[in-house]
Amino acid sequence: MRTRLQANPAVEQVVEGDAEVFLVENFLTRRDCKDIMRFINQRAEPSTLYRGTEREGFRTSFTHHFAIDDPLTRSIEMYISDLLGIDDLHSEPMQGQRYQVGQEFKHHHDFFHVGEGYWQDEAHRGGQRTWTAMLCLHEAKEGGETDFPLLDQRFKPPTGTMLVWNNMRPDGTANMKTLHAGMPVTKGIKHVITKWYRQDPWRLLN
Repeated sequence: MRTRLQANPAVEQVVEGDAEVFLVENFLTRRDCKDIMRFINQRAEPSTLYRGTEREGFRTSFTHHFAIDDPLTRSIEMYISDLLGIDDLHSEPMQGQRYQVGQEFKHHHDFFHVGEGYWQDEAHRGGQRTWTAMLCLHEAKEGGETDFPLLDQRFKPPTGTMLVWNNMRPDGTANMKTLHAGMPVTKGIKHVITKWYRQDPWRLLN
C-alpha cells in the first residue's frame, strides 16, 4: 500500500517518518458529496463509543452506518479500496459523521487497545484496525480540524478531499503517534465519511 500510494501522482504524502499520512484532493465531486450529506442528515443518530470506554462529552457528533450494499455509496467504497490497494473485504461498513457547532471527537486512536474489554470481540471481527480513510464532504467554516498533536499537524481538508493514514508502524505494531481528534466546530457544519480497514477480513458477529 505504501508503495502504491507514493507512486500515485494524485496522492500527496503530507507526513512521513513518525507516521504515514496522505492527502487525495478532488476525490469526489461536490455534487456527490452533497447527495451523501443529504442522506446522512436524514438518518444520523448520536455517535457512540465502545462499551467500557464511554466518557461524557468525548464524542458528540452524529453518525450514520451505511449498509454494506448501499447503492449510494458502494461504488465510492470500492473506489477508496482500489486507490489504497486493499481488498474491500477488509473494510468495516463505511460511516458518515456530522459535526455541528460545539461537537467534537476528543483525542483518540483508531487502532484498538488490546487491553480494553471490547478487544475480544473485535479480534474475531477482523482483528486490528490498520488504515483509516476519511473523506471530507463539507468542511466547517471555522474549527473542525483533524488534529494530530504528536505529529504537530492539523488538517482541514476541503470538500471532496480524502485524508488517509496508517495506524500501524512499519513493523506492524500500533503507532501511538497517530493520536488524533476531530476538533470542535465553531462555525458551520462539518460532514465526513470514514472507512476503517482491518488486518484480516471484517465480519459481523451474531
